[in-house]
Amino acid sequence: MRCGWIFGIGLVVLSTLTAAPARAEGPAPDLKRLQDRDDTFKSPDKTLVIEQYSKSLSEAEGFGFAYQFWLFGKSRKNAFLLNRDEDKDLAHYPAGFRFSPNSQWLVRMQGTGAGFQTLLLYKRDGNRFVAATAKPLGDLAWEYFFTQPVSKDMPTEPDELNHKRADLLKGMEENYAWLGVKWPDSRYIVISLGFDIQGNEKPTPYIQGWRCVYDTQTGQFSVPAAFAEQNAQARKLPKPKAARG
Repeated sequence: MRCGWIFGIGLVVLSTLTAAPARAEGPAPDLKRLQDRDDTFKSPDKTLVIEQYSKSLSEAEGFGFAYQFWLFGKSRKNAFLLNRDEDKDLAHYPAGFRFSPNSQWLVRMQGTGAGFQTLLLYKRDGNRFVAATAKPLGDLAWEYFFTQPVSKDMPTEPDELNHKRADLLKGMEENYAWLGVKWPDSRYIVISLGFDIQGNEKPTPYIQGWRCVYDTQTGQFSVPAAFAEQNAQARKLPKPKAARG
């Protein structure tokens, strides 16, 4: 089950950050930039860069950390806070980012707890990226999954999906060429879903690595025929209980 401590890490992660308008010139002085090599992301057209910043929260603020994701243009101009108007419970952790090959779409891979992750999709608007969907892309992918026959006999309540993850399948930056497909440039996003049933009183089927595709032009999900074998293997059955001696 999803434990309360997952939210305790940063329940008010963005409460103090979203209460006031973002500084037009960039991150506030009390924010610390994440300096590891994989904490900064550049667009393929080399015009934009994403930097991540964090702030330790006080006891009054609920402890934990607050994270901000800042977008900059060339020469660090046009600073823009990517997560300025979102649910304050989302950014408990640093995130990963992937741009589409044409630099017009951006996917954020956001951990939400130990073993939990969702995805957020943004579309380009000049020197900024703005939310492309009303809900996180990961949430929409799960809604689509539960319309499919494969979800039969699986729990549908979010709290019953232990280690619930929506992952971006590798290869977006190359239009998933490694899958052997020839899709239109920067049109499709492949999502991999998974959860387990650890701790559930009633063992049920679950999935690990079930794939679907989001079409950025139509806003629709689908499952290409080429994913049939992978998705059949992704459905897992609980192991029988060991016989008592």
